[in-house]
Amino acid sequence: MTGKSSAELNDHVTAAYAAVTDEARAEKVAKQHARGKMTARERIAYLAAGGFYEFGALAGPGPAQQGAAPLVAPGDGVVTGVGYIDGRPVVIAAFDFTVLGGSNGATGMAKLDRCAERAATDGIPLVMLMDGGGHRMQEALDSRLAAPGSRLMLRLTDLSGQVPLVAAMMGPGFGAPANIAACCDFVTITRGIGTIGMSSAPLVKAATGEDLTNDEIGGADLQAARGVVDVVGDDEHETLDAIRAYLSYLPANADAAPHRMPGPHAPGDTADGLDTLIPPSGRTAYDVLDVIEGLADRDSLFEIRPAHAPNVATVLIRIGGRPMGVIANQPRYHAGALDAPACEKAAHFTAICDTFGLPLLILIDLPGFLVGAAAEESGLVRRSARLGYELGNATVPRFVIVTRKAYGAAYIVMGGGRSIEADLSLAWPTAEICAIPIESAVDLAFKSVYEQADDPAAHRADLITLFQANVDPVLAADGFGIDDVVLPSATRELLLEALGRVRPRRAPRMPGKRRSISPI
Repeated sequence: MTGKSSAELNDHVTAAYAAVTDEARAEKVAKQHARGKMTARERIAYLAAGGFYEFGALAGPGPAQQGAAPLVAPGDGVVTGVGYIDGRPVVIAAFDFTVLGGSNGATGMAKLDRCAERAATDGIPLVMLMDGGGHRMQEALDSRLAAPGSRLMLRLTDLSGQVPLVAAMMGPGFGAPANIAACCDFVTITRGIGTIGMSSAPLVKAATGEDLTNDEIGGADLQAARGVVDVVGDDEHETLDAIRAYLSYLPANADAAPHRMPGPHAPGDTADGLDTLIPPSGRTAYDVLDVIEGLADRDSLFEIRPAHAPNVATVLIRIGGRPMGVIANQPRYHAGALDAPACEKAAHFTAICDTFGLPLLILIDLPGFLVGAAAEESGLVRRSARLGYELGNATVPRFVIVTRKAYGAAYIVMGGGRSIEADLSLAWPTAEICAIPIESAVDLAFKSVYEQADDPAAHRADLITLFQANVDPVLAADGFGIDDVVLPSATRELLLEALGRVRPRRAPRMPGKRRSISPI
């Protein structure tokens, strides 16, 4: 650059920046739009409307391997920087499908490493918008380059539990992008555009002979039902809005206080009918989301993994502007009974809430665990223990309410009564707390008695009536197994009081212990 004027030097840098913009790559941008997708920069502009401060824009690809054409890869296929979402900073990495299919080159991985470093140093979330990716074949077929592997998984492990980690699948997401997303706390995907899986259709066909499409392997709705992704967006805007909504409940990092929304705070539309919302009969279903809406601030419900394990609902809400998590049995599916997927879903959600200081509200209405050979084959024994393990390890305030059925070991795993030393342990007038359903107990323990009666059916009915008199939430309070029996309509006020009083964290139960060992 010797002999250049200041103006010429400035123009040189300005031209270098201009070359990597969407405006300078109109043909590539047009092809991306023809696929029905925004560009990486357009996605960032929508998500980080408060501003984006890029780094690594001028980074280029490493040398192509022997025999390959020289690589042209603006930004090496990933746009990185710090953006502002609702006025709060986050690190953003957006993979650029218009650059060699968004494949991961050595320089691009170095940029991701820098993103992880910034998230850790600044204590702010890391958001990754995935579109394409995986090994860049023009660089990957070289032992010298492949042998070191990648430290990205190590970086994400370091960040896990310290800052929120978010991934959005907005295009092909097989191989490395899937592994990256699996390390994140929250994963969203765009229906019809995004995929996620271990291998794409051509590799699957070559390995197994299965003739499948990418959508049949890792499509949005399929992976949502499996619990691989948390929320499905109908379009890219919905996908990005889900990220914005999720982060609005969380602090910037695990050491910061959760973000409180300013008031006023009115309850949801179902609040007025809360006292009669739950049917007294345990055989009658209802939607537990209506119950949650009646307790929460209006329009504050954000459900996580609604398509997966629907027999338990995991929902982010606000009460009095304070964010909290809700775990609730959903009687519309399996009568709210717990199976292995439900236990894992609730356990993972518990870990997220505990990590980022969100109090937990647990609503219990379940007949127990699902039983049978299929349940045992699913590893329910260990997966149910995982839920109890996470609730027991949690240091955030925990409020437990028995709304209706609460039977046996499942009641304990859900934290009922004094099981997890909850900060508030309540029951509603419709609560039924006992070892197993009364009809089942009578048939198991008293069958020989009523079968010898003159009228077996009548004697069985009499026994059921006799024992039903003992299943009364007032008796549960009388024995002080719970703190109180309250009307549903009075519960929101009790939660508001407790949230304003309890400490945000309790001390470790076993100070100095290195760690616990999860059942799975």
